[in-house]
Amino acid sequence: MVIALICLSLSLAGITGLQFFYLAYLDRVDKEQKRRIRELEVHCRNLSDEIYNSRIRIAELKNPVSELDDEILEETEDNEVWADLIEET
Repeated sequence: MVIALICLSLSLAGITGLQFFYLAYLDRVDKEQKRRIRELEVHCRNLSDEIYNSRIRIAELKNPVSELDDEILEETEDNEVWADLIEET
């Protein structure tokens, strides 16, 4: 009977040790996941800032591009007029 109680107590101590190490493992995994989430949040913030800056830059570049298009159209029309004048002479 004593041997059975000793075996039972050792089994319970083994199970308790296993649960302790499993709890420590889960705690470490939780810390790693929280650290990774923080890293991803920082990366997301950086990407959001880049997108915002890119949108501002695109908006700034759209206006000069449309002005350049107008200038190119005017030059093309002038060249066509000169081409007509040259052909007539």
